Amino acid sequence: MKKQTTKASGFDKIFDDTKISKKKTVPSFYDRVYDIARSIPKGKVTSYGAIGEALGLRSSARLVGHAMGAVPEELNIPAHRVVNRTGALTAAHKFGGYDKMRWLLEKEGVTFRDERVDMKKHFWKPGTGEG
Repeated sequence: MKKQTTKASGFDKIFDDTKISKKKTVPSFYDRVYDIARSIPKGKVTSYGAIGEALGLRSSARLVGHAMGAVPEELNIPAHRVVNRTGALTAAHKFGGYDKMRWLLEKEGVTFRDERVDMKKHFWKPGTGEG
């Protein structure tokens, strides 16, 4: 037990700094989004809305999109695995264009129907581990 003495308003106060409550850091919304994005298996995709729903925020697809658009490159998060609810590659501009994002997904085994990810085959629901 370490005791320190301090002067406050002219009075000496002795306190035990082992009893000072340490605030727990709560992960930010972005951190929670990134944790889910990190867990998307190769060959699977999820949607912005599914991530929001997994976080208990049903109508937060747009906010999830902002978080994914702000991913720092050094975090190495597979953001290309997050698509819109219909399988469209709406964030392709973040990956050097549609062709590059599609290439990243196809390299992992994701297939497409026309210009969209085959969501029946590749959709992964966060929190379930199931595709």
